[in-house]
Parts: sequence; structure tokens; C-alpha cells
Amino acid sequence: MQAVKITEHGGTDVIEYGEYPDPDVGPDEVLVDVKAGALNHLDVWVRRGLPTLSLEMPHVPGSDAAGVVAEVGRDVTRFEPGDRVAVTPGVSCGDCEFCRHGDPTLCVNFHLIGEHVPGLHAEYTAVNEENLIPVPDDVDWLTAASTVLVFQTAWRMLIDRAGVEAGEKILVLGASGGVGHAAVQIADFAGAEVYATGSTDDKLEYARAHGADHVVNYEHRDFSEWVREKTGKRGVDVVVDYIGAGTWQDSIKSLAKNGRLVTCGGTAGGNPRTDIPRIFWNQLQIIGSTMGTPGQVDDVMELVWDGTFEPSIRAVLPMSEMARAHEIIEDREGFGKVVVRPDSEYTGRLSP
Repeated sequence: MQAVKITEHGGTDVIEYGEYPDPDVGPDEVLVDVKAGALNHLDVWVRRGLPTLSLEMPHVPGSDAAGVVAEVGRDVTRFEPGDRVAVTPGVSCGDCEFCRHGDPTLCVNFHLIGEHVPGLHAEYTAVNEENLIPVPDDVDWLTAASTVLVFQTAWRMLIDRAGVEAGEKILVLGASGGVGHAAVQIADFAGAEVYATGSTDDKLEYARAHGADHVVNYEHRDFSEWVREKTGKRGVDVVVDYIGAGTWQDSIKSLAKNGRLVTCGGTAGGNPRTDIPRIFWNQLQIIGSTMGTPGQVDDVMELVWDGTFEPSIRAVLPMSEMARAHEIIEDREGFGKVVVRPDSEYTGRLSP
């Protein structure tokens, strides 16, 4: 089969698309004929290399994909050939104290398909049946492939971890990114007053169209000052910050007393300076969040499937142009998700 391969850590020149061994299908695994996949900023970090990451090369990347079941292992009970499925990439042991108490995202061995183990950007992939969710017949492959990771991440951050309530003020940084554009929609759905940042007029208009009440171009205005001005010096109840070092101090400044900062990553750096006096004096909460539980995935994806939430697709490319897909993510071109399709499936943006 054909697959995307990272041959070593480095720039986009380490990405190849070519022959790769067909996957073996284990007894509890499902062979998926991949119709589309999608990129996350995580794919860029995996390609560049992380200090804690040791991968066997070549490595197939990708944590988002959807397709048709081609074959099932002998112990599989939930799916059969011909079913339409999408992958949820979080993998847990199923046996530690956290798994037994219903939150596998806290598993001591929690890891992600595409980051710690081979990923999904290939013509075929073998995935444990526990990592698959059904896709309704009326949902197109671009939506199915581009929503599972970011919408479950944003849903857990806002609904479960931060406990957003109707009437609260929520600031979403990077509102045009994958998690950001999901967070704007979920905050609006929860009844919050949504503040959003972006770097271009187009990105800000997109945020407004999907639920943001107030927007600011952070290239032209200090967003923490803008928030204090818009809220009468009060600040917001929750900040969604997955950017990290470049925004952390201003995120903390943007919070009202007893506010919550919730984060799922640090795309601009993972070790920011922080303001400890402001944190304890204003009794702020710093909340980490990762992926979602199976129940949370089901809850949010039902709202994706019925059209309540919708992804923005900024580009659709064949997998052989994966280097270009990475450049779009790195250069922050456009808004929403970058979708890739196996070259054998690629017929353009509007393919079913």
C-alpha cells in the first residue's frame, strides 16, 4: 500500500509518500480503507521531534482519519465490513485505576495513535475496535476525518474540565485553529459570551460567524488590555489557551477573580513564564486537559454529525503533498483543518 512516511526528525523534506507494508490485522482490530485523514499541530511536532519521543523510523504519522471497514479480526463484535467509521486516537491500558474508574485519558500508559505509535495517513490502517466510532451515512468524509480529535479535545476542556456555564465570559485564543474553532462553537453552544482572537480579518469574521460575540486582531492589539476594556476591567471567567509561551502571561492577566485557564497544549512553546502572585491573589485555577473519554466523544460527535457543530476545512490535498500540508499548518495559512486523502481517493475538495 501507499503511505506517508517520516524518515527522520526534521523539516518537511523528511516526509515521503510511497510503498509501505500492508498492516496485519489482530484479533481485536479492524482494517480500515482510509478515505480521508486530517492534520493537527501535533503532526508538526512529531515530525520535528520531541525530547520524550522515541520512534522507529520510518514513522507513519496522523491521528485523524475516517474510512470504510475492509476486514475485521476474529474477536471484533462492534463492526463488520462495509461500515463507515472514524478513528478516535487515544489509547489506554484499560486496567489501571483511572481506566477502571471511567477516565482512560488519565491512564498511566495513555498514548496517541500517530504520536507514540504508527498513525493513520495511509491507504489502509489497522485499528483496535475500541478506537473506532460509527459515521452516519449522510456525513461526508471530510467532516468525518477532521473533527474527532479537535472537537473531543475542546468539549472536554470546556464542558468537563472548565465546567463552563451559561452567561460566563470565555476567551478563546487562536479561534481559527483546529481546537480553537471547535472551542468557539462549543462555548457558544453552552450559552457563554465568547471573546476570540485571530490574526486576520477573515479569521475574525469566521469566528463571528460561528459564535464569537467579540473579536480582536492580536497582531494589532494586546488582547489582555482589550479584554479588560471590553469587560469593564473585570476579565473573563475562562481562557482557552493552547498556544503557551507566547500568550500565557496575557492569558492570566485576562482572567477575572476565581477565573480558570484551561490548556491542552503549547504550540508556541511549552515552558512559559508565569505570574504566581496574580494566580494566588486572584485565586485562579490552571487546568490541564487531554483528549476525551468515550462518553465525551459520543456526546460531542453526535452534535457534529447532526450539524450543530461544523468543521472549517482550509485545504484538501492528496497525501503525496503532505509536505505542503505541514507548511500550511506551520505558516498559519487560513483557518480550520487541513484534510489529506490517499492519492487513489483524491478527486478534490467536494468529493463525498
